[in-house]
Parts: sequence; structure tokens; C-alpha cells
Amino acid sequence: MKRLLLPTLLLLPLMLAAGEIRVSPRGDDRGDGSPRHPLRTPAAALHLAREWRRTADPRTEGGIEIRLEAGIYRLEEPLFIRPEDSGTAASPTVIRSADPAHRAVLSGGIELAEWTKEGDLWIAEAPRTQQRPLLVRQLWGAEGPRPRAALFDEGVLDRLIDFDPVAQTITIPRAAVEGLEQATQLEMLVHQRWAIALLRVRAIRCEGDRAIVSFLEPESSLEFAHPWPQPVIGGEKGNSSYTLTNARELLDRAGEWWQDYATGRICYVPTASETTAPRLTVPRTNRLVTIEGTAARPVRHLRFEGIDFEHAGWDRPLHKGHVTLQGGFPLRDAYKLHEKPGFAWDPNLENQAWVERPDAAVSVRHAERIGFEGCRFRDLGATGLDLAAGVRDAVVAANEFSRIGGSAMLVGSFGEGASEVHIPYPLTSDEADFCERIVIRRNRVHDVTREDWGAVGIGAGYVRDTEIADNEVSHVNYSGIAVGWGWTSRDTGMRNNRIVRNRVYDYARQLYDAGGIYTLSNQPGSVIEGNDLSLPCDAPYATNDRGFCIYLDAMTDGYTIRGNRCPEERFGTNNPGPAIVWGTNGPAVAFPHERQ
Repeated sequence: MKRLLLPTLLLLPLMLAAGEIRVSPRGDDRGDGSPRHPLRTPAAALHLAREWRRTADPRTEGGIEIRLEAGIYRLEEPLFIRPEDSGTAASPTVIRSADPAHRAVLSGGIELAEWTKEGDLWIAEAPRTQQRPLLVRQLWGAEGPRPRAALFDEGVLDRLIDFDPVAQTITIPRAAVEGLEQATQLEMLVHQRWAIALLRVRAIRCEGDRAIVSFLEPESSLEFAHPWPQPVIGGEKGNSSYTLTNARELLDRAGEWWQDYATGRICYVPTASETTAPRLTVPRTNRLVTIEGTAARPVRHLRFEGIDFEHAGWDRPLHKGHVTLQGGFPLRDAYKLHEKPGFAWDPNLENQAWVERPDAAVSVRHAERIGFEGCRFRDLGATGLDLAAGVRDAVVAANEFSRIGGSAMLVGSFGEGASEVHIPYPLTSDEADFCERIVIRRNRVHDVTREDWGAVGIGAGYVRDTEIADNEVSHVNYSGIAVGWGWTSRDTGMRNNRIVRNRVYDYARQLYDAGGIYTLSNQPGSVIEGNDLSLPCDAPYATNDRGFCIYLDAMTDGYTIRGNRCPEERFGTNNPGPAIVWGTNGPAVAFPHERQ
């Protein structure tokens, strides 16, 4: 009997009932959080849980469960989770839907009201925030995003005629701009190899059968100064491509919309089934949840379970345009080195670039032992979930990511901030910022990178001891799973990363220089194994054929690649290191459950 005593005592903390805080859209933040008197907002529930922990309330002994009853919780500002909201191993904090069959939704959206009919259009006044009309780039219906007014059908482009870095102009066919002479909010989307640019049009000058287009700052200088990537003129498969968007004159297809920035009014072309005023939602905020600790005091032992995250916006291109380096990371500055290129860490480097981190619906910094399980991230303007810095021992499992403008997930630093992006990570950042021991498992990623085609399905930068396993990634405009950053053979701290048993298909839909699985730089002890990969899509506007099932880009090293199945051995490398080990890969690979 004495031998059983110690294990029993050790299990007691885990068997204690968790303290429960109830939240309901019909609740009242003056309530006590009980089932009979639920709170109304998740923020109030976090405040109550924080007070329980501060005062050592006995209800914390088995953990705290914040149970959100079914319904939509409309956030006017992001939910902020801080170190004081941390749990412990014996007493975690869990935020979950009270009934898994009827989920709670954290929404940054506002449903448009008071529609009026003007001819074939429905017109709504934009909600007012900060004493002015809310300007937006996203509009959602019940079945997903509605497209902004565009020159061509969604995903269709036309070829450029010329790209002039000196004059900072792009030349297109004159026919494309006919009827748009008075359009003051016009934008151009430019396809440029592995990225896109979103450029606000400043002026159009017509000469013969050509239209010469110039652009606003800061994106004009960035677009024409940065060398990688720029549009291609005279490429292997023709010139780079473009489309024009965001003019009332382009409203000619069902489901399209346009907003007048001067008044905020939103104009919408109804679909055949919308015979009465439509039910449409716009984003009020770009962020839904911020989890932020410090290196000395991280947020610990916190999980979200069965929660839906919806309707976070992405408005950066409204104010700055959007010119990216790679993976959806917008440039702050970039240029080519014309004289004496090279640096101590890379004598061949001939350009410099500084990037910002994309917006994210859920952002996590300096957190340990956190989790997102069984959640849904959908109808979001930019990144879904971002584990940005100093995140350790996190689990992202069995979630669904869909209808997202940028990447489904990003993990780790991508050299963003004040330091030049090519400088190896240890020379620029604190060790406490490194992300490690992350598990991304059994997630479904589908229909992402809708607005920024150069984003990825699942993207990891400077990470180590990270596992990306058993995920399904599909319907992506660039690479499916991308791991690594830095374009360097040096030691950056990346190591022991595992990309295993994922299924990746329907990728590289628009952009090339892509891979179903894509890697960068030296990552000793890493593995790509047992993945099921389709061939890349036949991207209709790609200017080359550089699309691969597995692509080991600039100076990838340290990987063992084995047991991956794909219809043919379509693998690409760019100056790989000496420690790459290739096993058997290709159409003949059989997975264990298929073997006789």
C-alpha cells in the first residue's frame, strides 16, 4: 500500500476540478461568471481569472476553464493576454467553447446595415470608428470573401509591356485603362516571380496604344529599387503580368464591391440569390488576440480549444501599398549594391533589404507551453496564427485554416525589424527570441494566400526542434510548407526540424520559384520524410518553370530527404550544402500502411 501512496498524491492536482468562468453573448460583465450569471466578454473573463490567480483563490487549484457559450463575440479591440494570465502545469488556463457542437466565434467584424438600392447596386454606409468612416479591403458573406472590383475575373491577369526602373513606370495596353481616366483609387497588382506587388496608381499617361502608369509612395520607390524579385520582361515564358482593381467603373460582376474612400460608402453587385439586402461583414480590427509576454516573464500554460477566429482585416495596402521580398514579408527598404558588393558574412551578397512582419489575426510573443487545438481560423485578411518570437513548447494541432488572405501560420523570426534581412540571425537578435520545440500537427490548411499570393501555407523562419507533421495543405498560390530563412550556409541556430507525413497538393497556383516543401539555409539534423506531394500547378502567368515538389533553395543544408512520394522526381536545388542526404523519393514510394 505504501508503494501506491506517492503516485496517488502526485496525481491529485490533475484530478481537481477546474474553476469555471462562463461567458455568453447574452451575459453581463457585472455577473459572477457562473452558469446562471455569465459574463458577456472574454476580456472580462480573463480579468476575473487574473484576479483569482492574484488572490490565490482555491478555484485555481485544478486550473481555470473559461467556457464561451455559442455565439459571436464581436471584438472592438484585440483580446490581450499577458504574463499575469499565465497558468501552471497543475493549473493551466483553458479558453474553450462550452459546447463543441455549437462553437464560440471571436470576430473582428461588423455586419453592414441599412442598405439602399441604387440601380443594380446595393449601397451601405461604412461603420464609423475614430470619428471617421471605416476604410476596408475585405468584405465577407456567409460563404466567404467577396472580390473587390477588378479588370479581370478573379485570378486572371494580362501581360506587362514594359517595366522602367529609372522612370518608375509600368507600361500596359491602353485598352486596359479605357474608361478609368477619372478613377482616383485605382490599384495595380503585379505578378513578379515568387511574390506580388500591390501598387496604388498615381497617374496614367497614354501614348498611342500604350498606357504608362506611375505610382504613389512609398511603394513606388520600393518596387523599382529592389532587385529581388522584380517583374520580368522577356522571360523564358514571356513578360510578367498584372491586373487593375479598386474602381467603381470596374464593378461589372456579381459579388464584386468597391468602397468610396471619401465617403466610406460601400457599393456591391448582388449575386442572383441576393434578392433582398445582403448580409455582409467588414473588419473593424486587424488583430483578434495578442498573447504577449517578455523574455523574463513569458505567458505560460494557456490553451485555446474549439474556438473560431474570424473577420480580422488587412488594411496595410490602403496606406503604404504592398511590395514584398518573399513569403508575404513587406519591404521597408531595399536596393541593389552597385559598387563593391559583399559583406563579411556573405561576400557575394549584391542587395540589401529590410522587412516588416505581416499582420496576423492571432499573434504570440514570448510564451511557453501554449496551445491551439480544434480551432478554426477563417475569413481573415492576412496571417491566421503567428508565433512570432520567443515561443517554446507550443502545440498547434487539429485546427482548420481556410479563406485566409495571407499565410495560415508563421513561426519564428524572418529577420524583420531594424536589421538587414540577410544578416545571420545570431548577429542581430537575442537568443531569448528564438522559437523552438513547436509542434504543428494534424491541421488542415486550404484556400489561403488569397490576397497576398506570395504568402505560404505553413511558414517557419528561424526555428529549431520544430515538427510539422500530418498536416494537409492545399489551394495555395505559392509554396505549401516553407522552413528556413537567411540565404546562408552559416550557423543561424536552426536545427533538428522535421517535416514529416504531410500531404501537400494544389500549390503554386499563381507563382513559381516554389515548392510543395521549400527550405532555405543550413539546418543540421533536419528531415523531410514520408510526405505525399502532388506536382505543382501549371501556374498560368509564371515566367519560368521553377516549380518543384521539394525545393532546396539558397544554401539549404543539413537535411535528410527520404520516403517522400510524388508523381515524378521533380526536385530543385539552389547551391545546396554538402550535408544533404537524398534517400528514395518519387512515384515508387509506398507508405507503411500501404505495404503488404
